[in-house]
Amino acid sequence: MCGIIGIVSSEPVAERLIDSLKRLEYRGYDSAGIATIENGSLSRLRAEGKLINLTNKLAENPRLGTIGIGHTRWATHGGPSEPNAHPHQTKLLSVVHNGIIENYRELRSELEADGTVFESQTDTETVAHLVTREMSSGRPPKEAVQQALARLEGAFSLAFLFDGDESQLIGARRGSPLVVGDGDGETFLGSDAIALSPFTDRIRYLEEGDLAVLTRHCIDVFDELGNPVDRAVKRSTSKSHYVDKGNYRHFMLKEIYEQPEVIGHTLGSFVDLTTGKTRLPASASIDFSSVKRMALSACGTGFYAALVGRYYFERYARIACDLDVASEFRYRESPLEDVDLALFVSQSGETADTLASLRHAKAEGLQTAAIVNVDESTIARETDHVLPTLAGPEIGVASTKAFTCQLMALAALSIRAGVARGRISEAQEMEFTKTLQETPRLVNEALHLEDQIDQLSREMATKKHALFLGRGFSYPLALEGALKLKEISYIHAEGYAAGELKHGPIALIDDTMPVVVIAPHDRSFEKTASNVQEVAARGGDIILLTDRKGAEAKVVDEAHTIVMPRMPEILTPIVYSIPLQLLAYHTAVQMGTDVDQPRNLAKSVTVE
Repeated sequence: MCGIIGIVSSEPVAERLIDSLKRLEYRGYDSAGIATIENGSLSRLRAEGKLINLTNKLAENPRLGTIGIGHTRWATHGGPSEPNAHPHQTKLLSVVHNGIIENYRELRSELEADGTVFESQTDTETVAHLVTREMSSGRPPKEAVQQALARLEGAFSLAFLFDGDESQLIGARRGSPLVVGDGDGETFLGSDAIALSPFTDRIRYLEEGDLAVLTRHCIDVFDELGNPVDRAVKRSTSKSHYVDKGNYRHFMLKEIYEQPEVIGHTLGSFVDLTTGKTRLPASASIDFSSVKRMALSACGTGFYAALVGRYYFERYARIACDLDVASEFRYRESPLEDVDLALFVSQSGETADTLASLRHAKAEGLQTAAIVNVDESTIARETDHVLPTLAGPEIGVASTKAFTCQLMALAALSIRAGVARGRISEAQEMEFTKTLQETPRLVNEALHLEDQIDQLSREMATKKHALFLGRGFSYPLALEGALKLKEISYIHAEGYAAGELKHGPIALIDDTMPVVVIAPHDRSFEKTASNVQEVAARGGDIILLTDRKGAEAKVVDEAHTIVMPRMPEILTPIVYSIPLQLLAYHTAVQMGTDVDQPRNLAKSVTVE
């Protein structure tokens, strides 16, 4: 979600603040702003909308201050507007904030009773006034921030800039990530390492409850009790991974085309490509031989990956799997005493509900593992076993390559688990890993269907609704395909298990309803074919994803058929994701939406 950057330097910082904010655009935002100190006083620039609006304001009103903070905001409390944009400011300080202050209404009422006048609808402004009140009573900045933090409830990261003080910034975190970095005669803070990548690779990750005081030559970190603590300096690799769109129109399309490579990289983490044996990465040591029941949890696209994972683990390793949306996992109060492993899936490793579920599982004494794409993330640091995907930075908000890398990790893990449990023989393991190694090639073949899918998208872009159907491994893909379409094209779409068609959704079928059917010629093909015929009989506009054998079956003559390469069943969730991604992408392009940064969405959801 919101992006934070802060710089303490001896050189002007405004342009560098905005450059760093550009690197955080992938997190999603609807307004942006910076604050610096000019001639000894706070100076602020804010703008609704894209960063270009803020950049234009800076060009008209240059800032020369050598200390400052910046922010990209995704609206939670109060709509997108300049008054609600960060930084929020009083006569004594400016503050930027990521997260949610859960008790802000109570605090706001208290402050208003004291005569405080608010200018915005945000929870963040409450923090600004709370610290200001403490400073007005005579407390120095650090002590005032500490006193205010003790009153706050929720998950947040904060950065403060103080009027008349060009020597220090203060940052603090509780439940939301914040990093600090050391430069040469300057220091930095940010919401992640990518924010700091233009300036330094010497990164320190603040831990839960930490407060940091940054000056030009020093960063002092204090724990929640106010005790000085050392946080290890790590060499960040984010700088070398920062990328642009290259020759692609959008990051999303670039990331779709990166999938053959990054899926192969991920496969190499879980399979010794020399011996054909499955393995665990060095960051994990799970003994699957003792795992009989698993609990899986994730959010959004990660949840659909976990749903595929449940099919994999139950079929190939014969491990019973519970599956929950992370936002419900804690509240369902499921008995967990016979769960041997809790597995969480997150692209960013910072997803608030998934992180809370991980912490709940650990509190219940469970062994935990996490499939994550950011190995320096909070979830990666807190889980017992880290199972990294190697998708690289995913800038487009709608997940593509991270999803298929998650599927590859889950497929390989399920085979590893099956071997450990004696359900898969050595010969079968070799056959499975040989199959998995075919994935990059098959994905590349699927990418060659782009022109055909582009043509179909022109008709899809004229529709208001769509249905996606699938059985078995294809059911989670129906859910994911529908999600992709509605995320970036804003067409209302729903995914269903094909067997549920007659239990309600069939009432929606007419000649205005496109129906995307995912139907590789597998064990459930004939049953899915019957559903296709039911749709055709009611005039539905069918897009059929199948292979050559399925196409030759000529289920209905009216279907728009996309012929996929033939492949073993374990690969269909990965490879059949490609046409669904391309269909959503090209439909969105036809409709003129903001493909990489769709409205109301954020890349990393770091609040509940």
